[in-house]
Amino acid sequence: MRYYEQKYPEVDELVMVQVRQIAEMGAYVKLLEYDNTEGMILLSELSRRRIRSVQKLIRVGRNEVVVVLRVDKEKGAFNLDLEDITKCEERYLKSKSVASILRHVASKLPSVSADGIATAQTVPAGDHIGEKESKRAARKARQAGNEDEGIEHQIPGGANEDEKLEQLYEQIAWPLGKKYGHPYDAFKLALTEPDTVFSSLSTPIPESTMSILTATIARRLTPQPIKLRADIELTCYTPAGIDAIKKALKTGEKQSTEAVPIKAKLVAPPLYVLSTNATDKYAAVERLERAIEAIQHSIEEQGGNLIVKMKPKAVSETEEHDLAQLMAKAGQENAEVSGDESEDELA
Repeated sequence: MRYYEQKYPEVDELVMVQVRQIAEMGAYVKLLEYDNTEGMILLSELSRRRIRSVQKLIRVGRNEVVVVLRVDKEKGAFNLDLEDITKCEERYLKSKSVASILRHVASKLPSVSADGIATAQTVPAGDHIGEKESKRAARKARQAGNEDEGIEHQIPGGANEDEKLEQLYEQIAWPLGKKYGHPYDAFKLALTEPDTVFSSLSTPIPESTMSILTATIARRLTPQPIKLRADIELTCYTPAGIDAIKKALKTGEKQSTEAVPIKAKLVAPPLYVLSTNATDKYAAVERLERAIEAIQHSIEEQGGNLIVKMKPKAVSETEEHDLAQLMAKAGQENAEVSGDESEDELA
């Protein structure tokens, strides 16, 4: 399925391709955004860059951004040249996300058989959400057929998933792309303003389709919280000592916001971690940096010192697991030390 309304790209347009085969004349590729239509990167175009071998520049199976040099729409043939453009990559990722959403919706819509009866799609065992969506859509489609007999509904329909997917593009994605620049941007806005976005369509979306579409958009595009952390060492050998450290850490936690709550924890003296869960990575990094600055200012006023061991960054589950193990080990060692002291006191 192509991602855009036009069947073929235009000359000078940037497109994402996947290298399929390398030959003497160049590289055969498929245009990922245009239904995997075949194109070719000519060695004669690459030779201007003093490239002796195509294999040294591109590899089979790798995605590349290319510019369209020539188009033969009758034969569906394209000559291409390599480009390195971030904007094209972003557009491709958006288009791929939209395609994933619409294909999921198409798979949940009831098919219409030759006699006009809506039937639910088969769903994998255990996919309770998908099963409920599919049954609900089928029920509403049958109700609509009974109540509005003789009225043509554009969606759902089609005998197979590909036909329904094409209808979703024609009646939803492509019109929204014209209005909002890209259907992905329209879907993101629909997270908070669905009525504004979908009311602009010339063809109303049936309730059964809308229900599945909005639920899918919410699941796929709602930002998921990510874990971020910074590691610092805090020391203070003045009489203020531990009180100065506690005060500094509280000062850092005060840099929290509702969107970026910051928590300071002891790993093992003098190592501390500042952590947060946030949907906006860059805002979280900025807040953690502010927290470090606030802690440093506070501890230095008390004659102490701060060393950044790890700058604020997103951390993986593995890194969090390693930290948890380190904290557990430190806690166990502290407990053993406390136990020894108690035994000495009893002796």
